[in-house]
Amino acid sequence: MAVAYGADAVYLAGSEFGMRSFAGNFPAEELAAAVAYCHERGVRVHVTCNTMPRNDEADRLPEWLSFLESIRADAIILADVGTLALALRHAPHVERHISTQASVVNYRSAQAWYDLGAHRVILARELSLPEIREIRDRTPPALEIETFVHGAMCVSYSGRCLLSNYMTGRDSNRGACAQPCRYQYALVEEKRPGEVYPIFEDEKGSYIMNSRDMCMIDHIGELMDAGLSSLKIEGRAKSAYYAGIVTAAYRQAIDAAWEGRELDPVWRDEVEHVSHRHYSTGFYYGQPGQYTEDARYIREWQVLAIVERCAPDGLAELSLRNKFAAGDEIEVAGPGLRPFAMTAPIMAGEEGEPLAEVRKPQMRFTMRLPQYAPPLSVIRAQRSLSPTEQA
Repeated sequence: MAVAYGADAVYLAGSEFGMRSFAGNFPAEELAAAVAYCHERGVRVHVTCNTMPRNDEADRLPEWLSFLESIRADAIILADVGTLALALRHAPHVERHISTQASVVNYRSAQAWYDLGAHRVILARELSLPEIREIRDRTPPALEIETFVHGAMCVSYSGRCLLSNYMTGRDSNRGACAQPCRYQYALVEEKRPGEVYPIFEDEKGSYIMNSRDMCMIDHIGELMDAGLSSLKIEGRAKSAYYAGIVTAAYRQAIDAAWEGRELDPVWRDEVEHVSHRHYSTGFYYGQPGQYTEDARYIREWQVLAIVERCAPDGLAELSLRNKFAAGDEIEVAGPGLRPFAMTAPIMAGEEGEPLAEVRKPQMRFTMRLPQYAPPLSVIRAQRSLSPTEQA
């Protein structure tokens, strides 16, 4: 979905060494196929090896890095200097990108990584735009600089946190964060077990560590003017729908900025069509603030179906994800397609029988669209899926 909806590069992980160990990562054979798939479409693949490896993992790294060399991965994203040294030896033709986990926050650190053999640094998310400009101005032009522009923020310094490890035994520095910073905390006095006292950061609530999500789609031109080489969307634990929709929005924003035109508001609105927490501009323009009322996601849209194929006249074959009926107000979004609204018509089953409603997940059916929609387009509807506040 990321490739179809306009990504220039995707980042992903194998079954080890990546910072999203619960994200359904790629076994070796599937990773090789993913690299081939992307390269056939002119898209780069950056493989994460950005955990802090222990001794036993360091012993296995050479074989893994040699494999990444053999399948022609474009870059290795790493945070450990030992991993960098091994990559130089075992994957010499693969670029080395320094992960945000390395917390690069100044030009001297960026220069040091470059001197050690890095092609790119992915800056810490805690930097302001003036700081990023200075790093760009005071480092070699050959060193590429990448920053995050969209996605979840961490309450700690670019993910360097042990809270999850202490509370759940899941180490955030080894790809298994349980996100305890999102929990609602209360105080219990030692001699009064069971008596819970709320903790308030201010009058708004008690989610004292809950960070907002980052959204920089309104400021793409400023980021490009700062000399950045790459803009990164955080989303490896998100859905395919999320990856596609957010990628398409930022693709349009980048192209508009490059051509010196205003972004069509429909694309700005697209980032509101995915599951997210309350947005901020991260640290680019100062302290982003926290949202202390709750840690719930805003989920106001639901995917109904995926377009499998479509005739030029708009007669589409679809696969169902969630039930809907003729007469429902729906939207269509797809690769290279400006999203549009329509009223669902009477549909047809696999035998051509008319259907006023489609209910069975994964069922195939046909529906007339007002225009052509490419494969992997999505049919969606506005449905509030956010959990309600309990009394």
